[in-house]
Amino acid sequence: MATRDKVEEEIYDKVVDLTEYAKRQRWWNRLFGKNSGPLAEKYSVATQIAIGGVSGWCAGYLFQKVGKVAATAVGGGLLLLQIANNTGYIQVDWKRVEKDVNTAKKQLKKGTKHAGPELNTFVDKSTEFVKKNIVVTSGFIGGFLLGMAS
Repeated sequence: MATRDKVEEEIYDKVVDLTEYAKRQRWWNRLFGKNSGPLAEKYSVATQIAIGGVSGWCAGYLFQKVGKVAATAVGGGLLLLQIANNTGYIQVDWKRVEKDVNTAKKQLKKGTKHAGPELNTFVDKSTEFVKKNIVVTSGFIGGFLLGMAS
């Protein structure tokens, strides 16, 4: 019985040590490691969410407005091109256009199979930034979606 009590006591001590350790750690440190970034150390969680949310909303709102203008310009240009073609102002060689588009597709497929090292470096740096600043990033994503909706 003495050895069983000793084993139970050791297990209890380890569990208590683990819970004390967990209490001392912030939740994002447990998820993303001890290097959770400079913003996590300087500002409170509420401030980080507010900063991310406001900047995300501004970016989303601008993205929405610029996207509408770009879509209108491209769509209007294609509409005018089709009207000019139908009325006889211009003649479009659609077979040549199709051939050029297919050539461009083939070139794009070749280029995407071999991503350059600069793209991999950018993805790695972006992932590291998101991990270090998870609270700000979460606020930014929420704000961005709200900005796109407004």
